[in-house]
Amino acid sequence: MNTSRMPALFLGHGSPMNALEENRYTLAWRTLGETLPRPKAIVAVSAHWYTRGTAVTAMEKPKTIHDFGGFPQALFDTRYPAPGSPELAAQLQQLLAPIEVTADVSEWGLDHGTWGVLIKMYPDADIPIVQLSIDGTKPAEYHYQLGRKLAALREQGVMIVASGNVVHNLRMVKWQGDTTPYPWAESFDKFVRDNLNYQGDNHPLVNFMQHQGAALSNPTPEHYLPLLYVLGSWDGEEAISVPVDGIEMGALSMLSVQVG
Repeated sequence: MNTSRMPALFLGHGSPMNALEENRYTLAWRTLGETLPRPKAIVAVSAHWYTRGTAVTAMEKPKTIHDFGGFPQALFDTRYPAPGSPELAAQLQQLLAPIEVTADVSEWGLDHGTWGVLIKMYPDADIPIVQLSIDGTKPAEYHYQLGRKLAALREQGVMIVASGNVVHNLRMVKWQGDTTPYPWAESFDKFVRDNLNYQGDNHPLVNFMQHQGAALSNPTPEHYLPLLYVLGSWDGEEAISVPVDGIEMGALSMLSVQVG
């Protein structure tokens, strides 16, 4: 086993309020930050930068993006002033070639899918971060293959932190009262857990829409796809573990996955 290789993480980020609150999910993220090897830099993949084509943040000081509404002012006042890394962004462009990766020097920054979890893992905001967008025009296999290319960065002290939710159906969430998970949500969450270590062709988690609960669990795919970047970076031998899991409000999986 390569002890110098950085782990890769998929974190179920849930509500933006997790950035302000303390609960068992945020405790798990904090524990990861305290116990894992410290990365030189982080490549973040968030459900909330869903684009046509692929882009990477390439500015020195990425802004904190508050891409949500209806939350307390304290959340909008929160900043995560981590530095960017134009050098790492340029390296990513080379690594992912021949795919064209646009260097974004002004438009985006760190959205809440990224800073909402990293503010718990690394509260000092002192690790350089670049964020890679998710090309919404591409099939699941494409994102899995990008993860395979990103694996090389893990050998260089770079941590991959992907953020989404493997079950994410806001139309079906139970805001109050009985928040028991829907059977289809539990079934799909278990399907993901059961197949994390799959080896071979036709990965069931790449072909996830074949699961009978997939359409309800993911009416749109952007919160699921970040998981595939992390699974793609797996070497087939490293341990894969689940730091925390749970289904909130009936239809929101908080599953987190650690590779390595």
